[in-house]
Amino acid sequence: MRNRKFSDAPVVLGPCAVPNESVGAQIPLYLSRISAGFPSPADDYIETALDLNEYLVANPAATFMVRVSGDSMLGAGICDGDVLIVDRSCEAVHGRIVVAVLDGELTVKRLLHKDGAFVLQPENSAYSEIRVAEEQEFCVWGVVRGVVRRML
Repeated sequence: MRNRKFSDAPVVLGPCAVPNESVGAQIPLYLSRISAGFPSPADDYIETALDLNEYLVANPAATFMVRVSGDSMLGAGICDGDVLIVDRSCEAVHGRIVVAVLDGELTVKRLLHKDGAFVLQPENSAYSEIRVAEEQEFCVWGVVRGVVRRML
C-alpha cells in the first residue's frame, strides 16, 4: 500500500491560490461579540486590525487553497463552492479533515484509521465511507485548516 503523508507527484487541482505574504488584508476586528440584530458598531468597539493571512494561514509556504465541489462534507460545515485553506505541513492524523488523492481523484473527507486501514469518512449520511484498499493509490495532500465562504 502506498500510503504517505505527502506526495511529490503533481496533481492538477484546478484554480487555486497561495497567499502572498507581502500583501496583507487587514480588516477591523471588533471587541464585542455580535448577536443577531446588533446595530452597526462605533469605532470605539474596534479591538485591533485582523490580518486574514496571519489569522487563516499558519505556514504560507506549505498552504494552498482549493474550491469545494459537492455536498459530502456538509456536516462539517463545508459546502459546495467553499474555499478550503489546506496546510501540507500539518500531520494528517486520525479524525482530521484532509484533502487526499485516491486513485488519481482529489477528495476532501475526514481521515480515520480503522482496523489497520485508512477510511475516508464523509460528513453527510447520503454518502458512504471509503475504505482505502491496499492496491489503491492513496496519499494525503494536506490538512484542512479553514473554510472561506461568501454569503452574498
